Amino acid sequence: MAIETELKLRIAPENMARLKRHPFLRSLSSGRATTRKIYSVYLDTTDLQLHHQRMALRLRRIGSQWFQTLKGGGGVQAGLHQRNEWETPVESECLNFALLDEIGATPLPEHLPQNIQPIFVTDFNRSIRLLKFEGALIEMGLDSGEIRAGNSKHPISEVELELKSGEPLRLFRLALNLLDIVPLEIEITSKAEYGYRLHSPFSPILTKVQIPKFKRHTPVKVALQNTIWACLSHLQANVPGAINKTGAEYLHQIRISLRRLRVVLNLAKILCADEELDSLHDHVRKLGNELGRSREWDVFATEILPAIYRDKNNDAYSGQQALARESEKHRQLSHQQVSTTLQSIDFQRLLLRFGAWLNGDYWKEFTYSGNLQDYSEKILRKYTQKAIERGNRINEVETREHLHKLRIACKNLRYCAELFIINPRKNQIKLLVKLQDILGALNDNAVALQLLDELRKNTTTDNISLIKKHILSNHTFHLKAFHIKWEHFIKLTDDSNLTNS
Repeated sequence: MAIETELKLRIAPENMARLKRHPFLRSLSSGRATTRKIYSVYLDTTDLQLHHQRMALRLRRIGSQWFQTLKGGGGVQAGLHQRNEWETPVESECLNFALLDEIGATPLPEHLPQNIQPIFVTDFNRSIRLLKFEGALIEMGLDSGEIRAGNSKHPISEVELELKSGEPLRLFRLALNLLDIVPLEIEITSKAEYGYRLHSPFSPILTKVQIPKFKRHTPVKVALQNTIWACLSHLQANVPGAINKTGAEYLHQIRISLRRLRVVLNLAKILCADEELDSLHDHVRKLGNELGRSREWDVFATEILPAIYRDKNNDAYSGQQALARESEKHRQLSHQQVSTTLQSIDFQRLLLRFGAWLNGDYWKEFTYSGNLQDYSEKILRKYTQKAIERGNRINEVETREHLHKLRIACKNLRYCAELFIINPRKNQIKLLVKLQDILGALNDNAVALQLLDELRKNTTTDNISLIKKHILSNHTFHLKAFHIKWEHFIKLTDDSNLTNS
């Protein structure tokens, strides 16, 4: 069995020739590129048993030789694909299950041989170079062709960087160099997955974070690394839906992933300072702020205004059409900016930098050796105290800035409780979620007042004044709700002794 480690990158077909000819590649290669035609048939049962078990079985022809390959397990981290692979030559376009057994491949589902059939094919040309880069040997394949399932087709235009020897870090560093030559995008979806999507109807799936589970004695370093990977996976999984404007919730999930990522990066900074970590944290913060603008217009145009206009007896109802049109215009413009940002080279560079950093020297030099349980409890107490300090001052400092800081403190506390506590305090987390919702509504109202000022030029002042009055009334309602929930939170916190040092 081999473990295949490769980084996949999408490339526009018009940029393929430019990359092939670039002197940088020739400087890393001692020989000329070779080109192969690769034709593969992927097989499965009618109910796709292999796919559901995260396995792929194919017959591949390279030149005149056929190979059968079984892949399974592994995963994708920031575009880095790692999977178990069992491959053997076969005499023709015919599976030989006995050979898979001989090489110790993962057992296939029972009765599979009788039910197997072709599902889709991949048909592409691959230009191959062996590159020596920073002590690693990397096979670079430039793939051009298509995937076919029945009458459906999907184009192939990819750069595959497969690690033959050396560290995965070098794949990301090489990709960053290639990004300076031509635009590239990290590809988290395999050719096989695209084939299955052609075979069966597919639309972007809203993905929520999959929080890793840790044990008491899990090294803190491992917990931090795995949590950062989980945040990045959460981010990347929702990008297609946000770009295609499938729904506002995709962008919301992206912003959640960025906030969680900032929390974990902050924890890493506390334990082990690093210049690249500081830079990554700063870029994540700026990206979150930039994407937040679109979320603000979504909430204003699709939640706040409709809630006001549902009451037709409200005096503000008379001016709804003009204000609704103007806010929708701003909303669409902000969505376009989101798509531009998430398809930019800068965004791809940020993801590749994360991949390099997570596979780099920082983690070799990470020396904290404390118990994860003790560490997480210490962090929980710290964030609890910070939230309580801000919450207890709300009566004397009820400014938008203070409410915003309190909201962030509660978010940080909740995320730490969810991400790192070995025995989560479910009641505390539930209460934090409710507090977040209330503080979120207070923040939305404050933002809405600012957005109304931006809209003032293109609607009547009287109408805006009436809507402001409604928002301020709503603000008072949520502030009362906050005080009730906050008293519950303080009592629960005292009962749990979370503020004890």
